[in-house]
Amino acid sequence: MNRPSESVRTWARRLLAVEAANQSASETQIQEAVRVSEKLRLSLTLFVGADGFTALLRRALALARADVPSLQNMNVTADGRLKAMTEFATGAGMDIEAATVITEYLLGLLVTFVGESLTIRLMRDAWPETSLEE
Repeated sequence: MNRPSESVRTWARRLLAVEAANQSASETQIQEAVRVSEKLRLSLTLFVGADGFTALLRRALALARADVPSLQNMNVTADGRLKAMTEFATGAGMDIEAATVITEYLLGLLVTFVGESLTIRLMRDAWPETSLEE
């Protein structure tokens, strides 16, 4: 899969920014990606089931690892949650990149499999106060 489109990358950055505004000082940017995937998991499991979401997130992580090799330290649990295998010990810049790339691929796969309209609706369900417009 090619890198997601610019609009998908914009959505990913916007959702991560919303989650960053809600984080505590001790949290890292990778935890923002965990929160984004968790909110999407809650919405999507109603639509594609737990196994469907888990497969989607595993594929997004596999694609993201090609761009950010330090993501080898992460996995997806059986119930579809992102989990760090070891402490994610990279610089803040790598944290931001890793969080962004995981989120971009997850949203990109959603667009591929369910379409842009439904992806937007799912994001609006999870983040009702967030504008997704360019």
